[in-house]
Amino acid sequence: MKLLKLAGVSLVVSVAAAAFNISASAQDAQPAQPAARQLTLDQVLQAVRRERSESSAENRAREERFARERNNQQAELGRVRGQVNAAEAEATRLEGVMATNQEEIDKLDQELADKQGEFQELFGAARSAAADLTAQIDRSLISAEYPGRSSELQEVAQTDTLPTETQLRYLWETFVQQIAEQAKVTTFPANVAQADGTAVSRDITRIGPFVAFADGRYLTYKPDQGLLAFLARQPAGSVTGAAKSVENYKGDGFVRGVIDPSLGTLLGLIVETPNLTERVSQGGSIGYLTLGLGALAFVWGVFRWFTLSGTASAVKSQMRRPKASKSNPLGRVIMAYEAVQNKNDPDAVASALDDAILKEIPKLESGLNLVKIVSTIAPLLGLLGTVIGMVITFQSITLFGAGDPQIMASGISVALMTTVIGLVVSIPLVILYAFASGAANRVTQMLEEQAAGIIAEHADGRR
Repeated sequence: MKLLKLAGVSLVVSVAAAAFNISASAQDAQPAQPAARQLTLDQVLQAVRRERSESSAENRAREERFARERNNQQAELGRVRGQVNAAEAEATRLEGVMATNQEEIDKLDQELADKQGEFQELFGAARSAAADLTAQIDRSLISAEYPGRSSELQEVAQTDTLPTETQLRYLWETFVQQIAEQAKVTTFPANVAQADGTAVSRDITRIGPFVAFADGRYLTYKPDQGLLAFLARQPAGSVTGAAKSVENYKGDGFVRGVIDPSLGTLLGLIVETPNLTERVSQGGSIGYLTLGLGALAFVWGVFRWFTLSGTASAVKSQMRRPKASKSNPLGRVIMAYEAVQNKNDPDAVASALDDAILKEIPKLESGLNLVKIVSTIAPLLGLLGTVIGMVITFQSITLFGAGDPQIMASGISVALMTTVIGLVVSIPLVILYAFASGAANRVTQMLEEQAAGIIAEHADGRR
């Protein structure tokens, strides 16, 4: 503060001195001015003193204000400290009260345990039974018909006090109801969850806690929503047919039905089990290539088999006709004999017949090699897919480790399914090739037998 005062005085003196110099210079340069406009040293001194007095008064007022604020802050600090001390004292008192109350609670608990005596073990068994029954009811199909049974049982299972007589009676009644409903086949209305998230009321047929179905389609129970829902994939036609039979049966007597003894686990596995299309897709491009080649070879093999069977029938018909025909191999062989039958050389006749038979054999065996080749390479393609699948599996193990089997499932699926597809394609083609080649061999054998008979007749005629 003193520095500010000295700086202010110095500034005023400097300004006054500068004004005095300017005035003196002006007096030297210009004509004299009237005396009233000149600033004397006494006036400058008075101005400096007046400024210093005003600054001192202002500083004193500021110091007084700071002092008042400091006193107020100290008073506020003292008040807050008093509140903190009071709160600490109250906390100490409450801790003492809590300790006293806890001692009283422990004493009362011990008194309660002493009075309960042997009933404590009995009610413990009741609470355990209520907990087990609650878990069973929550996931049971029977709860779809009788919802809300587990709320009161949960109170019995979770309470720390003795169950009331009403609660014990309800536990017993629920036990009996659950046992009785397991032997019933009932129909009741209930909401069924749809794929879009909505619920639609349907007439549900339930066989105990085992299965439930509506419109011939099996249902599964969702405990978290308290709703039934259709299985994403239904069982085989015979199983769904049995469900329709039970659903539509009226009157006394018995009807054949299907139940799930695992209470829904087996039906749930149907959704996870891949169908034929999904299994084929697991084979990948190798599987599709093998199936394509197999289908082509199978169709061609069946065509050739029927063609050869027709050719064998035509040859047998030719054997019963005296006139040769170009429409069958035997007729063409006979026509070849007729062209050389006038020759006296038996060897020439035999050669002509052999040449005619040799010309027919490629026609008979035409296309059968395709079936044979595909039946041979189909297992090799399956082996190729197996190797590719194992490479994929080892890559997955290298990247993610062997801790999760699902990571390796895709590679193993490729390895196994390509092998299965290769064998499935190869086995029928081998059987088909055997039948088709057998038909061709039978036709060839008949041609050779007829040729041998023709040669023998020709030789006897020449004698």
